[in-house]
Amino acid sequence: MCLIKPPVKKNTIPIDLKLNNDIRAVERARFAHQVAEKRSLIKQYKMVRERQHKLEEEEEIRRLRKELIPKAQPMPHFDRPFVPRRSEKQPTMPREPKFCIPQHKTIKCCRMSCNDMSGPSRLQHLPSSVEEAKALYKNRVLQKKLIYRL
Repeated sequence: MCLIKPPVKKNTIPIDLKLNNDIRAVERARFAHQVAEKRSLIKQYKMVRERQHKLEEEEEIRRLRKELIPKAQPMPHFDRPFVPRRSEKQPTMPREPKFCIPQHKTIKCCRMSCNDMSGPSRLQHLPSSVEEAKALYKNRVLQKKLIYRL
């Protein structure tokens, strides 16, 4: 018997490989180029804006210096004398001050407001003069300071 030789296979041709890493590197290089272009445009824009701002400031300084130069003012005309007119408004009517503490404000040391006190004892706490009112106010301020220190 005769042995049949198997058919000879052709050499395999390698396929050109496209690695994802290579594709990513190309895209990244393109992106980096775009970012560099944007940065350069922004830098140029800033330089132009700064230049314009500087020119505007210099122009403003020139204008202000021009205005600061003293110039002669014309003499006012005093041919008609000024006569003030009487006001048409009514004068304000004076009112008595309210020395009582409002209901929502309370004295912190005794946790009681002036309005909670009943009857004639409430009238005893009202000051009869401005000096007494000032003294009461100073006492309350001192009491608050003492409370906050504790």
